[in-house]
Amino acid sequence: MGFHDTVLRSATKAGAAKSVQTTGELPEWDLTHLYPGIESPEFKGDLERGLAEAQALAGRYRGKLAEFAAAPDGSTTLAAAVKSYEGLSDLLGRIGAYAGLVYSGDTTDPQRAKFYGDTQDKLNAAITELLFFELELNRIEPALLAKVASQAPLSHWKPWLDDLAKDKPHQLDDRIEALFHEKSMTGAAAWNRLFDETIASLRFTVDGEELTLELTLNKLQDSDGEVRRKAAEALSTVFRKELRIFALITNTLAKDKEISDRWRKFEDVADSRHLANRVEREVVDALVAAVREAYPRLSHRYYRLKAKWFGREELDFWDRNAPLPQVEQRTIPWTEARETVLSAYGAFSPDMAAIAKRFFDERWIDAPPRPGKAPGAFAHPTVPSAHPYVLLNYQGKPRDVMTLAHELGHGVHQVLAAPNGALMAPTPLTLAETASVFGEMLTFRKLLDSTTNKKQRKAMLAAKVEDMINTVVRQIAFYTFERKIHEARREGELTPEALCEIWMSVQAESLGPAIRLSSGYEPYWCYIPHFIHSPFYVYAYAFGDCLVNSLYGVYQNAAEGFQERYFALLSAGGSKPYAELLAPFGLDAKDPGFWQIGLRMIEGMIIELEGME
Repeated sequence: MGFHDTVLRSATKAGAAKSVQTTGELPEWDLTHLYPGIESPEFKGDLERGLAEAQALAGRYRGKLAEFAAAPDGSTTLAAAVKSYEGLSDLLGRIGAYAGLVYSGDTTDPQRAKFYGDTQDKLNAAITELLFFELELNRIEPALLAKVASQAPLSHWKPWLDDLAKDKPHQLDDRIEALFHEKSMTGAAAWNRLFDETIASLRFTVDGEELTLELTLNKLQDSDGEVRRKAAEALSTVFRKELRIFALITNTLAKDKEISDRWRKFEDVADSRHLANRVEREVVDALVAAVREAYPRLSHRYYRLKAKWFGREELDFWDRNAPLPQVEQRTIPWTEARETVLSAYGAFSPDMAAIAKRFFDERWIDAPPRPGKAPGAFAHPTVPSAHPYVLLNYQGKPRDVMTLAHELGHGVHQVLAAPNGALMAPTPLTLAETASVFGEMLTFRKLLDSTTNKKQRKAMLAAKVEDMINTVVRQIAFYTFERKIHEARREGELTPEALCEIWMSVQAESLGPAIRLSSGYEPYWCYIPHFIHSPFYVYAYAFGDCLVNSLYGVYQNAAEGFQERYFALLSAGGSKPYAELLAPFGLDAKDPGFWQIGLRMIEGMIIELEGME
């Protein structure tokens, strides 16, 4: 038994014992599929081999890729180099994924933090050796590269080479790229880690009980309004106390990004994200404009209706996600959540359910909330030679079941895309949320169709509308907040008060007059990890939700052959642009009316709820 397994079990005992009473036994992942433990000879050997192979690959290929391409057998010689690079990328990715997953299990544990930091240092050295590879490929004369890439065996990687060329205008000299990469460990990566460890160490006192962030946020969905108020006050108190450090992290990372953007000649604050997502700025701008224009008929309208259900003109901000009054709340056992999601997946496609079932059977899921564990949820693809892992903080709420469906959707997508290899399996964010949101939709529709109780049906429909508002409206509001922060940071540092003011104005615009944003809500921006780890990532959720609403409409109207086309979309990974993958469904995200399809589906559900009065 490795160190990781021992620590994980002992750390879980207190939290898991409590959760067993309500949710049943919750699964913990088995990371020995990657390595036996952090002190294992296998891990140490791969880490040493990774650095040695990176140095050897650089010795063989640095300064020679253009020469290879120009050789009579250019396709073969260049393909051999790319194949070596891909294999090493998989190895280094496995090492990094393992270290990251170990660390996420308890970010407050000093031994795990040291292991993660030391591993990142060594991986950084290896990756620095390899920076030349993609830079040199992009310096090969385009006509020559196009010629050899059209021939086998290099043609296998042509989609990756075509995609890589899009980065060319923003690439720097090799030595500058190396400096940027090495300095990231003491720059952005260090501030990211400070954020993670600070968040994980926070404790919030609610009715005399000290809780982690995840457990405190969960109380905002409690059926008792007084519990929700106390949780909100506890969050406000602690966030205010830590506001200076979160403001410093935010200011520093925004400045760090501005420096990078300036050197790489990105015009707009979000252009680097759009490039990474392989989506045009005007497409994102159209999405944002469509959602903001729809605020009054979506979020404003829904929260006005919800306030009415509670017999009020306005809801306090801590009641925004409150369960409906006079509807029985129960804790959903893990076994029921599992069967709910698998049966929903199976009704759509037995193959999809079979892939998802492996996550349960082979211990690819870590579900118990516990002190120090990374908050929220994620599906980590690891590398194509291994398999994904899912992290949850399952507490038996209906939303937790939807989160399970969401993350398993990611997992199924990652399994299907893996055969593309380490260079072409990763999916741009334009499509990364497609399978996850589609998995949620399948699960929701199955539950709704099987519910005959009117009150329960209303509660389910309301919960889905709230999830969609959180996915579309809230994420676009987050994107708007980020834009304001990064644009303002170009003019100088923002005080904590200024950050809070921007947050409150953006939230007031998106939530509408039926949500009372009273004192205490100002610092709630500080715990959102996407602002720190992935600037401007958030619009991908709205992109995915609106896209899935359109996809689901196609499925409802023409189910025959849909599953095959859908699996082809997921199986493509990052090997095809999103426009090409959507074409078989008759969908075009560049069409100005495209986003209205998804927004109308949300509006239709709100209208249905209004009719249930």
